[in-house]
Amino acid sequence: MIHSTDIPHRLDRLPWSRFHWLVVVALGITWILDGLEVTLAGSLAGALKDSPTLRFTDADIGDMGSAYILGAVIGALLFGWLTDRWGRKKLFYITLAVYAVSTLASAFAWDYWSFAAFRFLTGAGIGGEYAAINSAIQELIPCRYRGRTDLAINGSFWVGAALGALGAVVLLAPGFLGPDVGWRMAFGIGGVLALFIIFLRRFLPESPRWLMVKGRIGEAEAIVEGIEGRVRAAHGRALAPVAGPGITLDLRRDTSMAAVARVLFTRYKRRSFLGLSLMIAQAFFYNAIFFTNVLILTRFYGVPNSDVGWYVLPFALGNFTGPLLLGPLFDTWGRKPMIAATYALSGVLLFGTGWLFLHGLLTATTQTVAWSVIFFVASAAASSAYLTVSESFPLEARATAISLFYALGTLLGGVAAPWFFGRLIETGDRAQIMMGYGIAAALMVIAAGIELWIGVRAERRPLESVATPLCSVAPAE
Repeated sequence: MIHSTDIPHRLDRLPWSRFHWLVVVALGITWILDGLEVTLAGSLAGALKDSPTLRFTDADIGDMGSAYILGAVIGALLFGWLTDRWGRKKLFYITLAVYAVSTLASAFAWDYWSFAAFRFLTGAGIGGEYAAINSAIQELIPCRYRGRTDLAINGSFWVGAALGALGAVVLLAPGFLGPDVGWRMAFGIGGVLALFIIFLRRFLPESPRWLMVKGRIGEAEAIVEGIEGRVRAAHGRALAPVAGPGITLDLRRDTSMAAVARVLFTRYKRRSFLGLSLMIAQAFFYNAIFFTNVLILTRFYGVPNSDVGWYVLPFALGNFTGPLLLGPLFDTWGRKPMIAATYALSGVLLFGTGWLFLHGLLTATTQTVAWSVIFFVASAAASSAYLTVSESFPLEARATAISLFYALGTLLGGVAAPWFFGRLIETGDRAQIMMGYGIAAALMVIAAGIELWIGVRAERRPLESVATPLCSVAPAE
């Protein structure tokens, strides 16, 4: 069955409108939830240690971070595969339901293993969201805005981080709630927010590009016409004519998992190596520091558990503003120079901060300022890893590729990081912690070199020209 369509060009020619803002808000709020979850787990570290029920150690806190990340890996693999088969929209609801139920269950944990299990399942829901949401961003946003939008949405993680920090400050305030109540209340916040997300997502359509390669051309055309009507009404003028040739698809072509694997590791093996390198570096860098920074503040600087949230706020601000302010440069200056620069600079800044920490030259305040500066840059770098993977592979394999490289990168670089740093911190030896910082910094600098070597220049290009669909009649390369 052969079809010709101009759907990709019709979507890419659209001016920015309220519809695109809806996409940003409805999808970005998931990253807010992820930030809320991770920050709560970090900000509540002291409360979990003081809990008369749980009585966690520093190593246990690191283990909980690893359980969450491992769940995100498994969830990404399972739900990412389903996203390419069942569609983006359906998986939005399934993964959100898994997240909501699991985070509420975390509030009722009674021991080490129950808490670890619920954190694992919470991570699975969020991990599944990564593939569905990054796929939808790429496929609904016009190509000239794709980089900055992807970075801004992924950076919204840190709005959730700020909310989590504020929630921890309030709920852990001395005398406000009992030692075994505040942390339970905090985990209930995410479950309540999930109800608002369900409402927002009702207004998002299925990806017309996904429908297109599934042979559902009529449905895809109807959705695109609806989007065009909303954009025309918002701008009050006719849309620009569709430029460029259409795309011809042969839906009889093999798009099975075996075909996807062949594409990823034969035709696009250099891109696969690039995506894996970027994912491993940012996963180790981020998870090593963010899941354990509260332990640094409390153990080495004597910050009270009830005040930890105030130190997370500027850290979150740097992480959010970085992708927001640097994002446009990924569309104008270009992917390769910006990705390489942000990765390399992140590594250099972390190494310098580690040296100051090693020699006792920082206070809790200056340590937080240093982290905020580092992650202003590193947040854009980490978001660009998702951008690279989500736009570098054919449409039929997009969600699978995102989930696969997220999973591999996180397993190889992220799951071990909180466990590793938790044990380094437990030694109380600054030199041991500096060694960990050095490893994280080196991974980022190496990833920057790989980006300069084989990075993909995808800025302002339609997805179908960056990587033609598997069912395209005349595939590139």
